[in-house]
Amino acid sequence: VSMLFSLRTAALYSATRVPLLTRMVHTEAKIAELGFTLPEMPKPLGSYTPILRTGNLVFLSGHVPFTEDMKTLRTGKVSTDYTTEEANKIAEFIGLELISTLKAELGDLDKVTRIVKLVGFVNCPAEYTDQPKVINGCSDLFAKVFGPERGTHARSAVGTNSLPFNVPVEIEMIAEVSD
Repeated sequence: VSMLFSLRTAALYSATRVPLLTRMVHTEAKIAELGFTLPEMPKPLGSYTPILRTGNLVFLSGHVPFTEDMKTLRTGKVSTDYTTEEANKIAEFIGLELISTLKAELGDLDKVTRIVKLVGFVNCPAEYTDQPKVINGCSDLFAKVFGPERGTHARSAVGTNSLPFNVPVEIEMIAEVSD
C-alpha cells in the first residue's frame, strides 16, 4: 500500500508542477544575430506548391537560387561558371529561401522541431566531385540557425548535368514541426 501511495503521489506531483526550465529558442532572433535577412519568396515557377504539410512533417519543393532582388535566377554550372566556394554561398542563400518558406507557412520558426533531410542537386560537369562541399553551405546555415539539436539532418548531395532554368544548385527539404 505504501508503494502504491508513493507512486500515486509522485504521478500527481509531476502532473501538477510547473516545469522549471522552458525551452526559449527565438529562431528569428538568431537569424538576425547572424546578420541574415530572410528573402520574400516569389510565386512558384511551375504547377506545384512550395511547401506541403502532412501530420507533423513539411515537405519543401526544390528551391533554386534567385539573385538578391528575388526576380532573376542565378544560372550556370558549378566548376565552369562558379567556383565551389561561390556555389557554397549560393547553397547558403537557398537555405535562407527554404527558411523563408517555412516562416511563411508556420508563422513562427520556433515551431520547427527538426530539419529532417536535405536533398541537394548541383549542376556540374561529370568530372566534378565536390557536391558535398557545395551543399554544406545550406547544411552549415541550418546548424547555425537551428542549432545542432534541431538543425543537424540527413542529406544527399547529387551532381547532375542539368537543372531547370540552368540554375547551378537546387535544394529540397523535409522538416518536422509542432503546432
